[in-house]
Amino acid sequence: MLRDRVKEIYDFVDQSLYYNIRDIEIKSKKFNSTLLFSILTCCLPGKQLVVGEPGMGKTTSSEHLACLFYSLPLELIWSSVVHGNPEQTEEKIVGRPDLGKLNEGKEEVIWSAFAQLPVKIVDEINRLPPSKQDLLLDSVDRGIWSYLNEVIINEENCFFATANYTETTGFELTPRMLDRFDIIVESKHPGAILSYEIIESREIEKKLRNPTLARRAIEILNSKLEYENKMSKIEEISNEYSDLINEKLGIAPIKKKERIKLREEIYKLEMDKDAEAFSIVLLAELSFCRRYGQKRTNEECLKGCHYSEYLCYRLKSCISNRFPQSLISYSKALAWFLGDSQADIEHVITIAPYALAHRLRWREDYYMRILKDERSDFIELYLAKLCVNEVLKRYREQSSRIKLAFKQAAEALEGNKNELLSGDHPIYEEIRRVVENY
Repeated sequence: MLRDRVKEIYDFVDQSLYYNIRDIEIKSKKFNSTLLFSILTCCLPGKQLVVGEPGMGKTTSSEHLACLFYSLPLELIWSSVVHGNPEQTEEKIVGRPDLGKLNEGKEEVIWSAFAQLPVKIVDEINRLPPSKQDLLLDSVDRGIWSYLNEVIINEENCFFATANYTETTGFELTPRMLDRFDIIVESKHPGAILSYEIIESREIEKKLRNPTLARRAIEILNSKLEYENKMSKIEEISNEYSDLINEKLGIAPIKKKERIKLREEIYKLEMDKDAEAFSIVLLAELSFCRRYGQKRTNEECLKGCHYSEYLCYRLKSCISNRFPQSLISYSKALAWFLGDSQADIEHVITIAPYALAHRLRWREDYYMRILKDERSDFIELYLAKLCVNEVLKRYREQSSRIKLAFKQAAEALEGNKNELLSGDHPIYEEIRRVVENY
């Protein structure tokens, strides 16, 4: 089964390449959050930001998983990594003119390996100034790369970026850039004992290299072939690499046709009723404002607001529509990885903090009050976990009533004019607003 193959990759990286601590538990199973979410990001494919101190394996773990999940020689992955620095240019990131053709009056592009490959890594993305981050926005979001008069479209668009902590708050990334990431994780120090043993992983890493196949792949990427033809030939190399690694290490990197099949399996999974209801309740608290219609960055809640005990009062901005997309897709991917038949509320509450931490903008007074709490997570993730647990508690106290309110709303939208349930939670006003404006 494909799920078993994916789990084998997780176990291989966990035991041989990425020394780590198991810092997340779901359904009595313990995982390392960075490794687990990286696997899910490869599966979907998604977009993941990995933060942490320098030298914690952020880029290295992304490279290893990109190599094994996309069945590409490690040297090819290395050659495609974009390194964040203020002098980085569009020509180095995306592509450059063919100067020979340009002298003949023809505009042709030599595309970078980064733009062409199905999996991409930006190392130290927060070292890119805002103007350079803007170069990546739409391309990261949609997998569409344009330069001069040419465009290429990635059929698969998996994206990893790393960021070191800075002395200032936040990650020095623009809110627009941060919102493009589905998930944020922290690559933590593994502890003194495991850190001492890391040298052993370097020997295993050497076995993932294949300079012959990497050179062939780079020649194809630099050739004048049409992009689709290049990718067809890269797939042939990918299949060959998968078979060679399987023979050498007893673990088979995932081929393109297999990735397509596992994604079909993930997308077929449904969210159960509690997972859907809780997700909507969470969204309501992250976007609702009774006085101004919705949360807005330039409008702060007034003291004495009726909803001052809810998340909306503590936030400075409205959650974006990308968040529910991230929440649903990663919840389904997690359910698939664990072998569950549908995504339930436990999958959702596991994913939610990691899909929220980089997207939430807290009021300064609340942020500073929580900053000095004793904790094991970076402050943004800690705050996100607090807020998800808080909403979960409220949901469980009145889940039956909330689901009944959803049922009444559905009936009202079908023409049955029943009296709608009311309550203190913002979700009741959200339901009423939908029915009245339908």
